Amino acid sequence: MAEKKKLRSGFTTGACAAAAAKAATLVLLRQRLLEYVEIPFPTGDRHGFSLHSCVCQDGQVTVSIIKDAGDDPDVTNGAEIIAIVEQVTSQEDGDELIISGGPGVGRVTKPGLPVAVGDSAINPVPRAMIRAAVREAFEEAGIGKNLPLQVTICVTDGEILAEKTLNSRLGILGGLSILGTTGIVRPVSTRAWTDTIDASMKVARATGLSEVILSTGRTSEAAVQKQLHLPEEAQVMMGDYLAYALKAARRHGFAKIYLSGMWAKVLKCALGIPQTHVRHGALEMAQAADLLHELGLDRARADELAGANTAREIYQHLAAAGLEELIIAVCLRAREYAVKRSGLEVEVFLVTSEEGVVAHV
Repeated sequence: MAEKKKLRSGFTTGACAAAAAKAATLVLLRQRLLEYVEIPFPTGDRHGFSLHSCVCQDGQVTVSIIKDAGDDPDVTNGAEIIAIVEQVTSQEDGDELIISGGPGVGRVTKPGLPVAVGDSAINPVPRAMIRAAVREAFEEAGIGKNLPLQVTICVTDGEILAEKTLNSRLGILGGLSILGTTGIVRPVSTRAWTDTIDASMKVARATGLSEVILSTGRTSEAAVQKQLHLPEEAQVMMGDYLAYALKAARRHGFAKIYLSGMWAKVLKCALGIPQTHVRHGALEMAQAADLLHELGLDRARADELAGANTAREIYQHLAAAGLEELIIAVCLRAREYAVKRSGLEVEVFLVTSEEGVVAHV
């Protein structure tokens, strides 16, 4: 068997913004262009960045870095992260470094996020990384007293990239968030998903909601919303993180869950598989067949379904045979698992891409 290739890590938008800010500050202080810069990370490590562009004009320095997310399928991979640095007059509050968002960086419009409503969507850790990087630039330039600076972070085409994210649902409008807790992007990051689930739930609770829709994808989410008509903030995309989302709903104080998914995901829920991606606890057709037998399907037909290629094939067989009661029984078993995991009231919606909601228990 061929050895599995190790996936390559990359850098967060926050790390790129901090590196660009340090480089721009150094150029401003030294009046000398740069091609490369190193910055400290929250973990205590140091990492280097090659500059994509570096321009000094009219007392203002603009530096950009191209984000490399490694092997993570991130919509911001390859994005141009920009820092514009210029000297300003001293601030009344004594803060010698003003950090703000420019074009391509969103603005927070809903409560519940780690950034206040009205502020640029630059999260606390990236702000701290920018401050540390700029402070290091002063040290390297041999200037003891910091000059009052304005650092403006921008993202080229950030408004367009943001349309591919859940930012608008979280109340982040006009661009991307500058994110990161360690500065490092781990490929296919579980943390990125679970952080998004928690952020969505915080916004929902902050807007006064006590019910939440947990969906495995946009199709199942849209189908349920046609029936429920809940506020947008109630929609939480859990993806494959079923068990995490169920427990998070209780932790965030919700009273009720509407769980929506297609057959393969609902079947995995009924089987008690906590992580529903195919690479985690692949759905064995034999397991599905045994469950259906337990729920009332005769053994011979269950054994026949054990040879199915996909969960979808099993569903199509049950539907064609008029065995809707078995489909409902699987949904009920999925609800039992969800109630057990969350400790909350749960309704389950089974969705198909062709018909929308086909079962509701």
